[in-house]
Amino acid sequence: MMPTNMPTDMEYISVTGFAERHGLSERTVRNWCADGKIEGAFLTGKTWSIPVDAPLPTRGGGKKKPSPLLKRLREEKEGKVSGGIYHRTQIDLTYNSNHIEGSKLTHDQTRYIFETNTIGITAKGESQTINVDDIVETTNHFRCIDYIIDHAEDKPTEALIKELHRILKTGTSDSRKDWFNVGDYKRLPNEVGGRETCPPEQVHTKMKALLKAYNDKPGKTLEDIIDLHCQFERIHPFQDGNGRVGRLVMFKECLAHHIVPFIINEELKLYYYRGLNEWGHINGYLTDTCLTGQDQYKALLDYFKIKY
Repeated sequence: MMPTNMPTDMEYISVTGFAERHGLSERTVRNWCADGKIEGAFLTGKTWSIPVDAPLPTRGGGKKKPSPLLKRLREEKEGKVSGGIYHRTQIDLTYNSNHIEGSKLTHDQTRYIFETNTIGITAKGESQTINVDDIVETTNHFRCIDYIIDHAEDKPTEALIKELHRILKTGTSDSRKDWFNVGDYKRLPNEVGGRETCPPEQVHTKMKALLKAYNDKPGKTLEDIIDLHCQFERIHPFQDGNGRVGRLVMFKECLAHHIVPFIINEELKLYYYRGLNEWGHINGYLTDTCLTGQDQYKALLDYFKIKY
């Protein structure tokens, strides 16, 4: 119903019109309307009407308070709370991000390592070969998540991203290879999915330009964060660990800008790969995949009664 104090001579546009005008997805605009982030928008039946001159939600004007999610994550991390959103995020994000990259640890084994700092024993009569790097990178990934929670509101910089890589790969077999360069950019050319990536000698220049363009934006939308991730993965700045570092940065930026984060799980993995390949041509593939992951994470927030 239209508010009674709404000027009758004001011009309105639809969600579709607003999305096209600002280069956004319709789903993002609907979410903003539902969250009260677009000034003057109102619902008639199932249709949103938006003032034609309504500004985009802004993130500027001083440092904002942490979102309810970030506040809860920090409280539960500091209080070593078990069974909450921090506990669940650590296990789900670590298991799924490592699993995408080929880790053979199960979700239960990942949970066991987080909860007990030991390795679960398989059932009687069963045998299993576990790669030591999988275990080391799992414990390191827990520390990476702590790092992005602590530094969520810091701007993404080359130093911050290199630190995530250092934490992730420290103590692995890769860290004992002189050419691998843990915590710094790659020295040897590499590929991803059969595609060429940025040559080592150009990585610093490309990363500096990417981060400047992103950090110069006055407000960050979900699409901005996804674009940052795609460009990062195409540069592929590290010898290995690019996917995990990139997804950690994406999660961190969602926390920083009061956007519900998401986890790419097994169900979404192939859609995620397709979306990365098609970004810049058909952006909707990856945006829809991330929005699906966001809906799944919202269900967790609902369960733990965390506002978003």
